[in-house]
Amino acid sequence: MDPSDNPRPSAFAPGYIPDPRILSLARWLGDPVRAAPFPETRLRWRNDRAAATVGLDGLDDAQWIAHFGRFEPLPGNLPEPLALRYHGHQFRVYNPDLGDGRGFLFAQMRDDGGRLLDLGTKGSGQTPWSRRGDGRLTLKGAVREVLATEMLEALGVPTSRTFSVIETGEALWRGDEPSPTRSAVLVRLSHGHIRIGTFQRLLALESADEMRELVDYCLATFPGPAGPEGVSPAACLLHQVVERLADLAAAWMVAGFVHGVLNTDNMNVSGESFDYGPWRWLPRWDPNFTAAYFDHQGLYAYGRQPQTLHWNCGQLAVALRLIEDTAPLVAALDRFPALYAEAMARRWCWRLGVEPRGQEADAALIAACETAMGESGQGPDAFFFARRAGRGATGALAQALREYQPSPSVHAYWNENAPLTMLIEDMEAIWAPIADHDDWDLFTNTIAAIRRMGEAHGAPPAPAGTLASGGEAPLAPVRSGSNGSGA
Repeated sequence: MDPSDNPRPSAFAPGYIPDPRILSLARWLGDPVRAAPFPETRLRWRNDRAAATVGLDGLDDAQWIAHFGRFEPLPGNLPEPLALRYHGHQFRVYNPDLGDGRGFLFAQMRDDGGRLLDLGTKGSGQTPWSRRGDGRLTLKGAVREVLATEMLEALGVPTSRTFSVIETGEALWRGDEPSPTRSAVLVRLSHGHIRIGTFQRLLALESADEMRELVDYCLATFPGPAGPEGVSPAACLLHQVVERLADLAAAWMVAGFVHGVLNTDNMNVSGESFDYGPWRWLPRWDPNFTAAYFDHQGLYAYGRQPQTLHWNCGQLAVALRLIEDTAPLVAALDRFPALYAEAMARRWCWRLGVEPRGQEADAALIAACETAMGESGQGPDAFFFARRAGRGATGALAQALREYQPSPSVHAYWNENAPLTMLIEDMEAIWAPIADHDDWDLFTNTIAAIRRMGEAHGAPPAPAGTLASGGEAPLAPVRSGSNGSGA
């Protein structure tokens, strides 16, 4: 079935621009699937702010439920969902038995800036990659993901956005929640769902032609800098991904966020944070703090996140060796530490509310802030709020801030008694009235408060490794079908 056989009805806004480009890779990238037939579809959350960027905010609730609860195809889009195939390192152990086990790619469309976006699901039912799982998501898990993505967006982190949550009326049993517990299906809006693990699968299968095809798709779909002169497409893509993930690591660190499960199948080459499970925000400054209760060795601890993302970039380089020589890939990987330092300085000054002064001074400022947090026992939320624009700084921190110019910080948020936080106890307090009384008022009010906090911070630093303008990016100077030596 051609997506053009499903034309756009007049109810859809002109801003809805379907563009299901993934179909060009579908023969080897994914498996056609169907959503589970849920007994109920109760709309709990619709992100009209995100929907407005892709022309879907005009849908009424019945239409919304039809597309994002029963997954009727969007006009001109994918005729059926695709469960994507990939491999990955999970806690540094390679696993070839992965893939979308409780989600699928549902649609692709252009946003109001011209960039291609995906709608993907979580909890939409079993797929060929579910293994022994039921393919479902708990309602609490969906609420947690809304809170994580809204908070991260407000703190300037490149992240997927939770687009929709619909309660599905099934009772689920989970070892980490009081059970039976309520179920939901979630839809997220992201710039892409191509993972490092997608490339790892092609390496394992020795699929060089498909690897070249995937490289070209990523270069065209996720526009980024052209890279060094004469660089091959595979090396160009790695340069872009290294830049994006170095920036993402810095964004997490400045936000005080711990993702929890940084496996290569959770690493999106478009550079966005996504697929939230046991996330946490730091209650106090502690590089050894972990989010996942099962991370017994602290592999993905807060302070190890930059190292982990660099390691994950290395796994992408290993996969690209199928079609490229080693030297240009190593050159791209070697940029990570410097790019991370640059991103830390840029993002740290933004959240602190001061104008950057250069790499050396900014690095000294970050060190002084970390020392102050460690000595005070504060977490990043409390520290950045109390010291916004350099106010109240004493001792070595005041000295480090002496030459810094404050950024405008006139929003009323900065005059309140305490910052907004999303610690584990905050999340549980938001969930409790939903679980006990189906009362969503605190959840709704918290989302409004998070967005207000985002307004107070102002426009965040632009994500690194992407083009500022939307639309198509030119491919690298040399097509991937005509370069590289093979593994």
